[in-house]
Amino acid sequence: MSVKEIRPSLEWERGYTAARPALKARLLANENPWGPSPDARLAIMEAAKDGNRYQHEAANQLKKMIADFEGVSEDHILLAPGSSDVLEKMAIMHFMNGGNLVAADPAYMSLIKTAMAMKADWKKVRLTDDWAHDLKGMAEAVDKDTKMVYICNPNNPTGTLTKPEEIRSFIREVATDDCTVFVDEAYLEFLPDYQRKSMVSMIKEGKNVIVARTFSKVHGMAGLRIGYGVMLPSMLEKVDAIWRGNMSLCKTSLMGAMASMQDTDFQAKSVRATAEARQQTMAGLKKLGFNPIPSHTSFMIFPIPMAGKAFLDAMFAKGIGVRAFDIFGEDYCRVSMGKPEEMDLFLNALEEVLV
Repeated sequence: MSVKEIRPSLEWERGYTAARPALKARLLANENPWGPSPDARLAIMEAAKDGNRYQHEAANQLKKMIADFEGVSEDHILLAPGSSDVLEKMAIMHFMNGGNLVAADPAYMSLIKTAMAMKADWKKVRLTDDWAHDLKGMAEAVDKDTKMVYICNPNNPTGTLTKPEEIRSFIREVATDDCTVFVDEAYLEFLPDYQRKSMVSMIKEGKNVIVARTFSKVHGMAGLRIGYGVMLPSMLEKVDAIWRGNMSLCKTSLMGAMASMQDTDFQAKSVRATAEARQQTMAGLKKLGFNPIPSHTSFMIFPIPMAGKAFLDAMFAKGIGVRAFDIFGEDYCRVSMGKPEEMDLFLNALEEVLV
C-alpha cells in the first residue's frame, strides 16, 4: 500500500480514546469545532424524552426531507449512522463473492479496507500530479471482474477536487448493471453551489451510482452518527434485503439532523469559518516555508521534513493533535481546520518542531 497512516508512540485505541496528553488543539479527525447548531442541540434534548419509543417515524420524516432536498423519491434514500456505514455496507454487499475494486491511491480507506476484508482485489490508480483522480487510468483498470469503482470527491487525505463534469463523463462510460460507481461526497458541502457538483444528477439519469453524504462535517454532528446514501431503488432493495437500516439509527440524532438541515444560517457559518481557517493556515504554512496542497475541505495536507512518527510525538507533546501519512515514501502532516486560536497554536508548535 503506497499510502500509510502513521501513529504516535502512545498506545491508542480505536477512536483516539486511550490515555494521552491533554490536547490544546484537537485537529486530527476533521471535526467541525462550531457544531452542532443550536437548533440541532435543542431538538436533540427534546427528542431524549421520547427515547423509550422506536425511531421509525422520525427516520421516515428525515428520509422524506432528504429526498425532497436531493430531488428524488424516498425509495432512493438509505439512512445510516454516518456515511462510513454506507461505505462499509456497500463494500460488504458488492464483494461477498469476490471481484475487484478500482480506486485512487491515496484515498479514504474505509470502503477499501472493508472490500479487501471481503477478499476483493484493490486495483490502485495513482492520483495525477495535481492530486486529482486519474479517471482515464481508472476507466482502463475496469475489467469484467470489477464490481465497483470508488471516487472520494473532494478526496481524503489530499483535500483535492476532481472536476465534476469529468466524473459525469466517466460515469456514463463506466457505470453498468454489473459495475457500481460509488462517489463519496462527505466534503462536497464545503464547495460553493455544491449541489450542482453532486453526482446525484447521475442517479436521476438512471446510472448505477451511489452517493454518500454525512452530517459529520458541515453540520458538526460527527459524534451523533448520522448520514445517508442516495442510490437507485433497485440497489436500495438489495440493501434492505440484508439490513434493517432504521434499527441502527438513534432518534435524537434523527431529530437533530432534521433541525440542522433547516438551520441554513449555521451551515453557511460553518462553510465560511472553515474557508477562513484554510486561508489562515495556508498563509501561516507558506510563511514558515511549507508547501501545502490547496484544499477544498475542512483539512489540509503538506509534506514535512521529518519522520511521521517522531513528528506526531513532538506535536502531541505540545498538546497539538494532528495526523501523519507516508504517501509514496514521503511524510505528510494532515491538519484539520479549527478555530482561529487553535490554528495559531498549531502553527506555533509546528514552527518549534520543524523550523
